[in-house]
Amino acid sequence: MLSKPVQDILNDQIKHEFYSAYFYLSMAAHCETENLAGCARWLRLQAQEEQSHALKLFDYINERGGQVTLQAIAQPPAEFTSVLDLFQQVLEHEKKVTGLINRCYETALKDNDYPTSIMLQWFIEEQVEEEKNATAIVEQIKMVGASGAALYMLDHQLGARAG
Repeated sequence: MLSKPVQDILNDQIKHEFYSAYFYLSMAAHCETENLAGCARWLRLQAQEEQSHALKLFDYINERGGQVTLQAIAQPPAEFTSVLDLFQQVLEHEKKVTGLINRCYETALKDNDYPTSIMLQWFIEEQVEEEKNATAIVEQIKMVGASGAALYMLDHQLGARAG
């Protein structure tokens, strides 16, 4: 059985994971309007991944005899000044999510909830990968610039992301 503090923080994290999906879908929509189909595909796949993270937590709460309580999701931004700005926001968002996951882990440890601590290690490892990927894209955009043939090639590369 989950303690109230652990259950509450996991329910809060579900909200953040669904918000992440919403955030990336908003970015995908923006990229579609900018004819950056590869970026849009990458972001849509990222949104699906965030939804799967939320559902992993959802299932875990149920498996441990807890109560899932879905919370309201804020509206994400819809306007971005450039593809660089957009992916810099991806990176900053992933850093924020890392902090939230760390907070969940700290709560589980404080509560001596070792099963939850172990489960959250998967999320911790995932966040290392998420930040690494977002950093690489930001750095690549800085190298190639925000327009021209090089951005076209980068967009094509991002669109090749496996689903």
